[in-house]
Amino acid sequence: MKRDTKATRLLLSVCLAGGLVLMRSDPALGAAPPTSLFWLATSALALLAVQSIRHMAALDAGRIYGTLTAALFGLWVIYFWQLLVVALEVPRVLLPPPSLILQSIASHGATLWGDFMQTVLKAVLTGWILGSGLGFGVAVAIDRLPFLQRGLLPLASLTSTIPLVAVAPIAVMWFGFEWQSKAAVVALMTFFPMLVSTLAGLKAAGRLERELMHSYAAGYGRTLLALRLPAALPFMFAALKVNATLALIGAIVAEFFGSPTSGLGFRISTEASRMNMPLVWSAIVVAAVTGSVAYALLVQLERRVAFWHPSVRDS
Repeated sequence: MKRDTKATRLLLSVCLAGGLVLMRSDPALGAAPPTSLFWLATSALALLAVQSIRHMAALDAGRIYGTLTAALFGLWVIYFWQLLVVALEVPRVLLPPPSLILQSIASHGATLWGDFMQTVLKAVLTGWILGSGLGFGVAVAIDRLPFLQRGLLPLASLTSTIPLVAVAPIAVMWFGFEWQSKAAVVALMTFFPMLVSTLAGLKAAGRLERELMHSYAAGYGRTLLALRLPAALPFMFAALKVNATLALIGAIVAEFFGSPTSGLGFRISTEASRMNMPLVWSAIVVAAVTGSVAYALLVQLERRVAFWHPSVRDS
């Protein structure tokens, strides 16, 4: 294990040194066209980068190395993105380099923060809570009263088949241009995944456990709280994680069809029409980072709440 760790550190050091040297070359700085030597060095560094990721992933030393492997992969993607876009002189309208995107984030930080508050803290968070909460409540009602399954479940499934581009303009007409219309779209998108996952989770409790609760004369409420809901937690967290990404996508797309003067979707559509692509990519980066952080937080919460479940304990 120590030998593998030392080899990985040595390989990472070689990659870091080679990456710094290559990034300071004239083609990487846009000062000269790329030469055959540049492409040879780039290919060699790409091979070393792949090997560094493989070595890092092979280390079996807990979750920290899994996180470091993902971070290393992301850093290499950003590095080669910067290197190739500048060396090949890709137009900024098509794909700006990461350095230009970071500069745009720094210079438009106040604007992006206002967009973040409008889209994420208002529309996404409110719609995610409403949609997931309604899906959970309807699932428990269907489980408690099976006759509702024939009436409510088919109607609920319709919510997953309605096109987002058709719902968003209607929501704007009903609730106005503010964040309430986007929250309504998000609630509609997140309702059905939570409903289906909760129903599946409530049926996941073992037959012997249910019979044991019945032998103790436990009622429906007691069995639900003590047995069935704990067994359903992994299913519910899976729906919450899926809904976190769906909510962000739904709110951003809904803002394309009508929004006030702020919001990530509004910023993307407006600045794209002005060909201000660095700011467009800045809004995309904010949305991507927000979705990743939300997913990671839900994963950590699941490990704390459902730490006893095999699906969580073995991950």
